[in-house]
Amino acid sequence: MSPTLHKVARADEVSAERGTRVCIKNDNARETPILLVRDGEIVHAYSADCPHAGAPLEEGAICNGRIVCPWHKGTFELSDGSLVEPPPLKGLTRYPVTLKDGDVFVSLQADEAGRSKPTSGKSDKTILIAGAGAAGAAACAALREAGFPGRIVLAGHDAAMPYDRTSLSKFVVSGDMPADEVPPLLDDDFFEKHAIERVESSVMHLDAKSKHVELVSGFKYDYDAALICTGGVPKPLAIPGANLAHVHLLRHLDDASAILSTLKELPEHARAVIVGASFIGLEVASCLRKRNVDVTVVAPGKVPFAKQFGVRIGEMFRKLHEKNGVTFRMNAHVSAFRGGNAVREVMLDSGERLAADMVVAGTGVEPATAFLAGVALDENGGLAVDSSMRAAPDLFAAGDIARFRLPQTNESVRIEHWRVAQQHARVAAYNMAGIEREYAGVPYFWTFHYDKTFEYLGHAEDPDRVEIDGDLDAQHFIAYLLKDDQVRAIVACEHDHAMGKLAEAMREKLTLDEARRIASE
Repeated sequence: MSPTLHKVARADEVSAERGTRVCIKNDNARETPILLVRDGEIVHAYSADCPHAGAPLEEGAICNGRIVCPWHKGTFELSDGSLVEPPPLKGLTRYPVTLKDGDVFVSLQADEAGRSKPTSGKSDKTILIAGAGAAGAAACAALREAGFPGRIVLAGHDAAMPYDRTSLSKFVVSGDMPADEVPPLLDDDFFEKHAIERVESSVMHLDAKSKHVELVSGFKYDYDAALICTGGVPKPLAIPGANLAHVHLLRHLDDASAILSTLKELPEHARAVIVGASFIGLEVASCLRKRNVDVTVVAPGKVPFAKQFGVRIGEMFRKLHEKNGVTFRMNAHVSAFRGGNAVREVMLDSGERLAADMVVAGTGVEPATAFLAGVALDENGGLAVDSSMRAAPDLFAAGDIARFRLPQTNESVRIEHWRVAQQHARVAAYNMAGIEREYAGVPYFWTFHYDKTFEYLGHAEDPDRVEIDGDLDAQHFIAYLLKDDQVRAIVACEHDHAMGKLAEAMREKLTLDEARRIASE
């Protein structure tokens, strides 16, 4: 029996600039949201929400033959809905379209052509993925997407189900998202469907020359290719009293759960000290203020985020936090934590004492590479890779540990961004599967403070100047960070559509005038 066709729109109503959302009721009166997009004279129909976090794709951009998610800049091919850029780890569901007399008809019988298929995993080749975070999950998905039929072993602390770690400092600590509802990065049945072995254990030793690995759990493997994506480990707090109760780091779900447990024990008007004005540190400050916790931030610099964004934008962040009740102690260092069993005060090097019922340290991470042998590490413990993410024969690296060439500037950089790790992993996975790919992505991350989302595209160290369009104090702006008359990075708030177009445009060098023209279209 032929599938039912549903008339959903006139073809001339479908824009080529952005998608059009329609809903189709099935035989059970349930609605299926559909995204219609125009590609020349062709109209395509896809699932309407981003597979990563459910963003409405009609609010995103269509640029360079791609559909760009408005929230986190996941990217899909306009022609078939296949995945181009994470954080989504699968493409869009595609629905057959029929055009007749200027009307658009869609069938709800999904077209799975070109999708990765379940595999038996039968092959004599083994790929090891060391690290089960964002990059590890992305590599698993990309290997099967690329058609690799062999054995895949995913080893790491979160191998049971890799999850969206960015939610911890943005939503879990605030109480907006229960700890047991942090979204997984892959579908529940993904690993079984695609025959991927999971070992909840970190790596104890890996020899890149013999291609042999030993896990802390005792498992030993010989591999044909390996991806190292173990991320970073929090820098230790080498401060007296760092082992007191209620002194926390925040890296994993267990850490977030420990912070939540501490919050339940604290008095009504609790006092918290955040050590370090990092992105995680200030996101946690925002979360704690939502809980009416008094927050003081102690950090060594003059202005938060000045190195990343420049002084003016850094001052905007400081004012935003101060407006919401956060107190800052800048140009300051912690000398000790004091208390009985639990922390009660934080000592600064100036001699000042800050009362504290809890402490959260956001002082950065170091590459987790101490287990590697047979390959050279850089002075900071990172792994230098080429454009294919290859660090040595049959050894690849992704994410926080990878020092790579940024295509837009040819700089050698190591960027600790969650989405960059996934970009790296997809490139590495395709190369391990025998399909040549090079990293050509644009770094991107987002940070969340007091229900405001701030987006950052590109990478700029010590920009020559910063040009700001809009109102910084109202958090409605686009800021262009320039060096040598090239837009190296862009910071924005409440300009999702423009940032979607710029995410594609920044694959090439942009002048300020070109960037402003694209943003205004």
